[in-house]
Amino acid sequence: MSFKISVVVPSYNDAVMLKRCLDALAKQTRPADEIVVVDNGSTDATVEVARTGGARVVTEPRRGIPQATSAGFDAAVGDVLGRLDADTIPPADWVARIERAFTDDPDLDALSGPGRFYGGKSVIRWYAERVHMPMYYRFVAWVLGHDVLYGSNLAIRASAWRVLREHVHRDLANVTDDLDLTINLQPGMGVRFDPTLAVDVSARPFESWARNNAAVRMARDTALINRREMSFFERRRAWVASRRADTTSPP
Repeated sequence: MSFKISVVVPSYNDAVMLKRCLDALAKQTRPADEIVVVDNGSTDATVEVARTGGARVVTEPRRGIPQATSAGFDAAVGDVLGRLDADTIPPADWVARIERAFTDDPDLDALSGPGRFYGGKSVIRWYAERVHMPMYYRFVAWVLGHDVLYGSNLAIRASAWRVLREHVHRDLANVTDDLDLTINLQPGMGVRFDPTLAVDVSARPFESWARNNAAVRMARDTALINRREMSFFERRRAWVASRRADTTSPP
């Protein structure tokens, strides 16, 4: 089964990092069928770098990663939508592994993997990669009853996005987009976190307490916004029920 893969990269004034990301995408053993860079109001060379790197540029004037990511997913034409950040450097087989995963498992709707952090102090990289992010992955998975999606490294079927775009909070500025997407995955969707599907990601978010604390506040706000609509206990129970239904359904 053959399908098209689009890769969406939101970017705001990150031309230098974006070039590294696009250079890595140009070296893929299985090239993406389309690269979409979402310019979120940049005043640097982001647009020029994107076009030079072979990407289609989509402009999203509303500032924010949820807005930019949603605009990119909406504009992409692929059957599977990959998602990277501008400071992400995927290995050469990243797109090929995504293609293989979705081909081998027709029930897979969303796939994600971790980041290997670069830049900054070694102790910060160690903390981010070995402590902070693994604890986050495990905690969110335990609360929701299913695997987590990491925004710097994920892929989702376009058909699943067309469902989820009606549930995510794409117009709110205080939302962490990948956590919001994770929370709103619908019971019965196939989601997998593959710890071997790793990409290199900048450790910038962990380099200052102010930036780290801002990320924590946004994650808290994302959780509270979603909890008001449906408790996490109810969400987890719905996922457990969907798994039981799958195991008891006749072949």
